[in-house]
Amino acid sequence: MQTQPTVSFDDIPSDEAVRDAAYEQIAELEDCFDRITGCHVVVAQPHRHHREGRLYSVRIELLVPGVEIVVNRNHPLEHAHEDIFVALRDAFLAARRRLEEHVQLLRGEGKSHTPQAAGHVAKLFPLEGYGFIETTDGREVYFHRHAIGDQEFRRLDIGSRVHFREELGDEGPQAVFVHLARGPGRAISRNEAGPAAPEQA
Repeated sequence: MQTQPTVSFDDIPSDEAVRDAAYEQIAELEDCFDRITGCHVVVAQPHRHHREGRLYSVRIELLVPGVEIVVNRNHPLEHAHEDIFVALRDAFLAARRRLEEHVQLLRGEGKSHTPQAAGHVAKLFPLEGYGFIETTDGREVYFHRHAIGDQEFRRLDIGSRVHFREELGDEGPQAVFVHLARGPGRAISRNEAGPAAPEQA
């Protein structure tokens, strides 16, 4: 792993046993896929102020070439997650499934050979490290800088033409394997294009 994995606790006391268990789970993920470049785990208890149930949530952010995989296990009706180790186990099981799906796509064995789509950058937030791509059918799809790489992310501008693959993440559709389209020209949004010119007789 290029960067040291981290385990943090959000507004709850640190627990070294939980931290050690998380690091063991991270090591098992690396055995599954040795190209993980970074991992951050956040353990929280968002419902701890409620009278009923003190459920734990676990957020896992995995950085792998071409995409950021985010798993956020926060299910207020999953009472088994009153046990922090159960919540941790379930989150890493979900992360493993997402990671295996990603590996299958890289090998061309995925459940869908999603073709590359084309679009252009409609919104860009350089400081926050993300943006939105407007697709050819007028939708906006989220992408993170890790989906394109730091070097090409710095070259992006509003209107930059890109190719990408779209997949469904925990927060909805997201663009992965984003790369700049080669060649001159700037994509024009349908809203910018204006009325079509009249046909010549």
